[in-house]
Amino acid sequence: MRIIAITGASGGLAQALVCQIPADDFLILLGRSKERLETLYKQRKNCVCLALDIRDDHAIEQMVDYLYQEFGQIDVFINNAGFGDFRPFESYKSEEIREMFAVNTFATMAFSRLVGSRMAEAGNGHLINIASMAGLIATSKASVYSASKFAVIGFSNALRLELADKNVYVTTVNPGPVATKFFDFADPTGTYLKSVEKYTLPAAVVAEKMVKSFGKNKREINLPWFLALSYKLYVLFPRISDFLARKVFNYK
Repeated sequence: MRIIAITGASGGLAQALVCQIPADDFLILLGRSKERLETLYKQRKNCVCLALDIRDDHAIEQMVDYLYQEFGQIDVFINNAGFGDFRPFESYKSEEIREMFAVNTFATMAFSRLVGSRMAEAGNGHLINIASMAGLIATSKASVYSASKFAVIGFSNALRLELADKNVYVTTVNPGPVATKFFDFADPTGTYLKSVEKYTLPAAVVAEKMVKSFGKNKREINLPWFLALSYKLYVLFPRISDFLARKVFNYK
């Protein structure tokens, strides 16, 4: 039996993950509301639902200590919590930028640091950090979101190198648009989501790829395939890619 922890467990991708993770695996489901988690997963056996404010560094430290005291180990830890907000760069206030980084970036770094060190001591484990294609290819009206995910990818890439000799794997997951309630906040008018509807991935597709990667030394999962290809072209031809992103493929 594996012990698998997921942050942001009330989100759509987390729900798809829980549906696909084998029933004999034990799940630690972390979210803002314990009551909501227990309602969502009342049919799931072998799981515990815990409330946590991931913006609070001290609360994260206490949670990691509690989890290891209670369960002894974590085999797979998935940093899934995050949100987006698509609007022009000049419209953000400083506190809004800090809020997005607190959730999308700093919490992931804190959990990765604390859990990763425990995994290194044990000599095994798998950290999976949910980033985004926006962290590989920046787009207009996503400056803060892209920056928060670029940081997650950069941190994860360095962490992977540091943990490689400890038999601890680090995987970043970089999906394009995924059909979840993420866009209820990021795109409240629905205009952007409608414009990229044909590119949008079902959460189950992303979850399936992730579950198959558990315990494997997978560097990154980039979805869908044509956006993964676009990233390679973006690296090879940055000026052309910037022009296309600004003039042709700017859906926001």
